[in-house]
Amino acid sequence: MAVPKKKTSKTKRDQRRANWNRKAAIAAQKALSQGKSVLTGESSSFVYPTDEEDEDEDEE
Repeated sequence: MAVPKKKTSKTKRDQRRANWNRKAAIAAQKALSQGKSVLTGESSSFVYPTDEEDEDEDEE
């Protein structure tokens, strides 16, 4: 089994945890922003099917 050679310092541990939390916060902010954009209908970069398009496909 792989084992660490030396104990990781508290500073290094805290840096890694802060980095992980920052990445998670950025991802959450992007997801919220994209969701708001889709709900307002101003999204130009996100393509998704709407109910109207689904009905047109069913009629054909």
